[in-house]
Formats: sequence, structure tokens, C-alpha cells
Amino acid sequence: MRRYGKHTDEDDIRVRPNRKGTRPRTHNRPKHEDAAEGMVLTIDRGRLTCLVEDRAVTAMKARELGRKGVVVGDRVALVGDLSGAKDTLARIVRVEKRTSVLRRTADDNDPFERVVVANADQLAIVTALADPEPRPRLIDRCLVAAYDAGLEPLLVLTKSDLSPAEPLLAKYTPLGLRHVVTSRAELEQGEAAERVRELLYGLTTVFVGHSGVGKTTLVNALVPEERRRTTGHVNAVTGRGRHTTTSALALPLAGEGSWVIDTPGVRSFGLHHVDPSRVIGAFPDLEPGTADCPRACSHDEPDCALDRWVAEGHADPQRLYSLRRLLETREQGEGD
Repeated sequence: MRRYGKHTDEDDIRVRPNRKGTRPRTHNRPKHEDAAEGMVLTIDRGRLTCLVEDRAVTAMKARELGRKGVVVGDRVALVGDLSGAKDTLARIVRVEKRTSVLRRTADDNDPFERVVVANADQLAIVTALADPEPRPRLIDRCLVAAYDAGLEPLLVLTKSDLSPAEPLLAKYTPLGLRHVVTSRAELEQGEAAERVRELLYGLTTVFVGHSGVGKTTLVNALVPEERRRTTGHVNAVTGRGRHTTTSALALPLAGEGSWVIDTPGVRSFGLHHVDPSRVIGAFPDLEPGTADCPRACSHDEPDCALDRWVAEGHADPQRLYSLRRLLETREQGEGD
């Protein structure tokens, strides 16, 4: 009779026999050297649509990646079923090193940063000149995010038939921003898309803007066939349609190496994560003047060395004003 409790001895302990072939667990992970290369096009409820060669493949993140995030624009390595056929699923086993990262926080008090897209070259900030009214503070914040990420900013102004572009452009003339101005008629007739397309060749461009400015309409005009083809594949996977942009979507643009990435409309662009020194790096005419600044200088205080640098003729005063305006918008809320 088997005994339990304080009367139990070693003869009562059951020992599991050593099963043949049982191996200790290891932390060594497979290298997946035969994995296929792909690019993440969009993400929906944990399913990632990736471009592998010439086909869209549905994938999920492999457990071995742990908490490592995967975002639109990422170059990844995939294994498993790469046919792209319906109801098939591949695994993303590796995320390649990123060349750039566009980030934002929900608001300026939120320390948790969110990666919007990876590996982009240019940030197109789309703003209507009227209906809705332009929001210079949001433009400034997008510019700060672009400079922080090392992206080239592009200002796209829409609905010029409702309001002139010159007053708004005057605010950004000292920054030397590339820009394009379009009207509703040009957008409807396709002329706007052609003018914008010239500024996208050979680049991966992220389009941002708040709802109603015509951002997604412009992207649709740039890549109509590709959007229908890609979103059709996504809808087959998720079982639902898309009338507005609810997640970032990367689409190839005619021209080798050109991509556009449409993003959901933004109401705010939190900058809690931004290091001011990276913003100053986008002002090569001013950056050398910071060498004599006091430690932790905000660049908007009485003993800031940039005032002397500009007074000595090394840079245009309007450039310093623009830098300080951008740094100020990082410190203040969008509605301040």
C-alpha cells in the first residue's frame, strides 16, 4: 500500500523513465539561412502581408522574435508556405536592420513611442489650404519627426482653388522645403498625381496628414491598380473591406525602387521621444554654432551661442527663427 505524508520514503517516489530521444532544451535558434526575403506591405490583426518576389504572402511573426516589433516597410526573412495561395501562412523569422524609423507618441506626455514605418526616405506632409483649415502646428510637428528620423520632408498642399498657398508657404520658405501645390480639379483630372510623382522617383515616401485633406485620394491617384490589387489580397485574408485607411499600406509606384506608404489620418503627432540634437542636425548651417552653447542648452535662452553665430553672418536669422519654432512645438502641445 502506498504511503503519503510524513511516512513517505524514497521507495514511494515514482521516477519517470528516461525516454529515448529526449533532449534538453536549448537557447540556440535556427539561423534560417534559406529564408526568403520580403517586405512588409501592411498589418491587420496580427497578420502581415509581405511582398515576396512578385506575390503577396500572408505571414505571422515567429515566436522566436519575442517582443521584437515588425512594422510596414520592414525588410524581413520568411519561411514556410510562400506560395501566396489562399489560407496559407508563412512565418517571419528575422527583421533586417532598418535604415530609418519614423516614430510618434500618442501625445507629448506618453513615453511609449510607436514606430509608424521603417526604411523610408521621405515624409510627404499633406495639408489642405481650406476645408479643413491648415494646421501649421501639426505641420511643424511632422517636420520635427521627419528631421528626427533623418527623412527628407516634402510639403504637399491641396485645394489651392479654395485658398492661396503663398501665406502658408511663407512660413516655411527659410527651411527650403520641397513643395507642390495642387487644386481639386488637378486631383480629379490626374494632373496633381503626375506633378507629385516627379518628386517621388526612386524613393520610399510616407504620406501623413489629418482626415479630409485628400491624402488617400492622392495616393489612390498615384497607384490605383496597385492599391486595388494589394487591398484585394488583404480583404481576402481579413474578410472585410476598406473604405478609409485604417493601417499603413505600402504600394509600389511606377519606376524602379519607388514606393508610397499611405498612413491613417492623424489628429496629433506626439514628440515625447525626440532628441533636440537630432532636429538641429537638419540645420547644417546652424549646427556648428552650437559648439559654444552651454550644456543642455535649449537654444532659446539668453546665453545661447546661436545668436552670436547668426550675428556674425554664418546663417540667416530666419533659419534660427525656424529652428526655434520647431523646437518650441516639440515642447508645447499641438493646441498651445
